[in-house]
Amino acid sequence: MLREERYKRSISAAAERNALITLLAILAIVFCIFKFVFIVYELGFEKGAAYRPEVFNWFALPASLSELVRKPWTIITYMFMHDRVFHLLGNLLWLWAFGFIFQDLAGSKRIIPVFLIGGIAGAVFFILSFNLIPGFARFAPTATLEGASAGIMAIAIAATTLSPKYRLFPMIAGGIPLWVLTLVFVIIDFASLTSSNGGGHLAHLAGALAGFLFSYALKKGYDGSTWYISLCNWINSMFMPGETGRNTPKKDFYYNTGGKEPYKKYPNVTQNRIDEILDKISQKGFRSLTDEEKDILKRASQSEE
Repeated sequence: MLREERYKRSISAAAERNALITLLAILAIVFCIFKFVFIVYELGFEKGAAYRPEVFNWFALPASLSELVRKPWTIITYMFMHDRVFHLLGNLLWLWAFGFIFQDLAGSKRIIPVFLIGGIAGAVFFILSFNLIPGFARFAPTATLEGASAGIMAIAIAATTLSPKYRLFPMIAGGIPLWVLTLVFVIIDFASLTSSNGGGHLAHLAGALAGFLFSYALKKGYDGSTWYISLCNWINSMFMPGETGRNTPKKDFYYNTGGKEPYKKYPNVTQNRIDEILDKISQKGFRSLTDEEKDILKRASQSEE
């Protein structure tokens, strides 16, 4: 019995990690595919010089507005593009770490929406910075953005906003608060705005802002991931249109009975239960009773009659 319970818990935990594992797998698979193409170019062309302009740059985000008009899909695809092994490994490591914490706090289904929202925010700020800030504008014709860092930063800040005192490495002097680690990342990005990759670091900060706003709204009762869930349900309905119309025993024997339950179990009516209900009426009024409690009173009065 204990072994069965552990097995069920492990299945449940694997299902909860599905979105995070899926995102990690997508990033790794995309990298492998494009690295294979790069090897083909490297073997077939001199030093692979044609690979980046002919293949990679069609999926990396351009800072130039004229190029963006030609390749609007890059606002999404750039998040999954990595040209260097260590760039990918670093992002996978931090995505696993912060994603695991975020799903522990907010659930697995919100990881991919936050990643996409942060990535899109990073793309918008990247394009605006290279077209409005004079220090960046001269690099706009050739500048591109690639990598999942903005989306990962959104997940990190979203997790920190939900629980800033979440402890990392609790075995070391009680652990390190999550806000300390994310603050270090934010400071590094601020300090790197004047570097050669200043636009990329600005995109990271935009992702951080998006993650903060997502969690702040979530605390206020607004879930910014509902659009993603609705989209997934719509896609599922397209690929499995017969699922909703298929008859099942539940549909045949429950929903087709005029809305009435085929069997309803009534709890035993005891004097103590009736006294509890009467005390509740005296303290909170009749309107505070549940439907079950009202039904118990009704049946008690009928039995007395």
